[in-house]
Amino acid sequence: MATYLYRLGRFAFRRRRFVLLVWLGLLAAGAVGAGTLSGPTANGFSIPGTESQRAADLLNDRFPQAGADAATARIVFQAPAGQKLTDTPQVQQTLDRLATAPQVARVVDPFSAKAISSDGRTGYAQVTYKVPAQEITPEAQEAIAVAVEPARASGLTVEYGGDALQPQNEQQLTEVIGIGVAAVVLLITFGSLIAAGLPLLSAIIGVGLGVTAISTISGFVDIGSGTPILALMIGLAVSIDYALFIMSRYRHELSTGLEPEEAVGRAVGTAGSAVVFAGLTVVIALAGLFVVDIPFLTQMGLAAAFTVVIAVAIALTLLPALLGFAGRRVLGGRIPGLRGGDPEAAGRTTIGRRWAGFVTRRPLAVLVVTVIGLGTLAIPATDLELGLPDDSTAAPDSTQRKAYEMLSEGFGPGFNGPLMVVVDAGASADPRTAATATAAAVRGLPDVTMVTPPVFNPAGNTALLTVIPSSGPSTQQTKDLVEAIRLMPDQDRAEVAVTGATAVSIDISDKLGGALLPYLSLIIGLAFLLLMLVFRSILVPLKATLGFLLTVVATFGALVAVFQWGWLAGLFGISGQTGPVISMLPIFLIGVVFGLAMDYQIFLVTRMREEHVHGAAPRVAVVDGFAHGARVVTAAAVIMTAVFSGFILSGETLIREMGFGLALAVALDAFVVRMTVVPAVMALLGRHAWYLPGWLNRLLPNVDVEGDSLRRRPAVERQAEPVG
Repeated sequence: MATYLYRLGRFAFRRRRFVLLVWLGLLAAGAVGAGTLSGPTANGFSIPGTESQRAADLLNDRFPQAGADAATARIVFQAPAGQKLTDTPQVQQTLDRLATAPQVARVVDPFSAKAISSDGRTGYAQVTYKVPAQEITPEAQEAIAVAVEPARASGLTVEYGGDALQPQNEQQLTEVIGIGVAAVVLLITFGSLIAAGLPLLSAIIGVGLGVTAISTISGFVDIGSGTPILALMIGLAVSIDYALFIMSRYRHELSTGLEPEEAVGRAVGTAGSAVVFAGLTVVIALAGLFVVDIPFLTQMGLAAAFTVVIAVAIALTLLPALLGFAGRRVLGGRIPGLRGGDPEAAGRTTIGRRWAGFVTRRPLAVLVVTVIGLGTLAIPATDLELGLPDDSTAAPDSTQRKAYEMLSEGFGPGFNGPLMVVVDAGASADPRTAATATAAAVRGLPDVTMVTPPVFNPAGNTALLTVIPSSGPSTQQTKDLVEAIRLMPDQDRAEVAVTGATAVSIDISDKLGGALLPYLSLIIGLAFLLLMLVFRSILVPLKATLGFLLTVVATFGALVAVFQWGWLAGLFGISGQTGPVISMLPIFLIGVVFGLAMDYQIFLVTRMREEHVHGAAPRVAVVDGFAHGARVVTAAAVIMTAVFSGFILSGETLIREMGFGLALAVALDAFVVRMTVVPAVMALLGRHAWYLPGWLNRLLPNVDVEGDSLRRRPAVERQAEPVG
């Protein structure tokens, strides 16, 4: 592989104008497509194969009037102390205004629905819209605020919530703040404006192409609102990192006296090989999300994997072309006060070398202390709860959160998580009797506060019951109730199914839990084979996988502590918004973190293997390889952490939690696992780290990631070799 990439790098260097024009042309085509063909993104999602989805599909087919997929809002009214809602005409006036608001299908008032608390002070109205939540316009949301204002002015307390009020997704400046941090880190690392600017330029072109391509596709395929944001997050981070590694190796080769063209070929042949395999591990982890069989999750994974492929291609072709324009100037343009350059090549003793020496002298003690520290951080993960975001996780001063709390106080926590029970009585001799018997059976179950009378569709073969649990939506009691309803015996051949937001949350958590083992088996199995191919070892891939598991459990522990328990939540702008961790986050985090963790494993350990292959003793190979790779891995990790941290302040809960989880996971994996555990374990293993059975060594192709074939070739042959 090193030879082919060497030739590719030299080709891009020599044909730099052509390569640059091709990439700029693709970017322009993407921009035109995004501007003319893109469609709106969606917030909704489906979970095929679950009972809640089948029930929703049945309602949409037989009972569209029920609005199973329609957006809803709840308007909660509370009279002042000593008064009752029946004494305030402003309630009905508010409902009359809401009935004529944009996109509203119907309004059910609290008086006819008997949705009044026992003291008569609190009541709620249900507003059902004509469209799903993702299609609610800002005008329709604003109409609610306008409609309730006169009632508030009269002295009533009026708050509202529901999926119709979910915030409109908007790009925020904080989501690209990592670019600024990346620029500063690159300047400090290289000490040169040109050397720092080229990785940023190539990354911006690559991410721009990826995001515009996804936007273009949205005109033909429904794209979730989080998909472009996640693609931007992953694409930007890996694009800068991959370009950083190749740029660093190019400067190192120049410092040894090579001509720019040969230095580019060497850099792409060696560091580029590591980039290819690092990118492959990320792509495997992201594309492997298809095994979960949740379309929007598969979509997000494939979109992010697409941007990673572009990042690899950009690093292998566009960056060498840009280096062709820059030549040796990447060593110049020094910034006063910054030394930059390669301190190892200059003969300076670096912090990385001193740290590697310390770790390899006391490997067992360092390893034990590090594992205990990560294990302690992982303890909160034993209390991990999964769910979907609702109004209970909204900001404490928001109207959604206040409405949620008013309903809980006035009626009980279960009113915030009603269950929709669908009775398919098409095969029943007497559908109405079957539905009534089903309602009676549900009333007899534990943890049930109320069951509404059956409401039939016009054909009379399908009934809908609303069940109010006694417990909150995310409690174990409510989960048990959903399971109990689903296990009830059929009444006169009438089939019963449960749907609604609460049931969907339960089903998605169960489905993701069931898919976790197959998903882990797929990505770890494929990545293990890939790493075995790269490192020609069994123990190194095993160590890499175990280190990844340490990172993941520690990250889950921090997620629980911050987002579920509320520890230090104020530092991340989420004070008072604690709740279950989003259901799909663990499996997605596992995939992304696994890919990124293997990035640093490959970049760091390939340099150790390179020293080993060239004859260094085991401990010397570890120290020298670490010293050469630590500085650039540190810079890459700081950049990636900064990019992900910018998403913590996103308005979308999934993106906020994903940004926090990825930022922390990258920091833990790079600075704790890869830079502490890896050299400690490598020192303990010694020569055994590179053990590979002879029969397996003969079976595996030699990919030559360390570029040994390039060193063996005579310089005259390399200079005379035609390119392109």
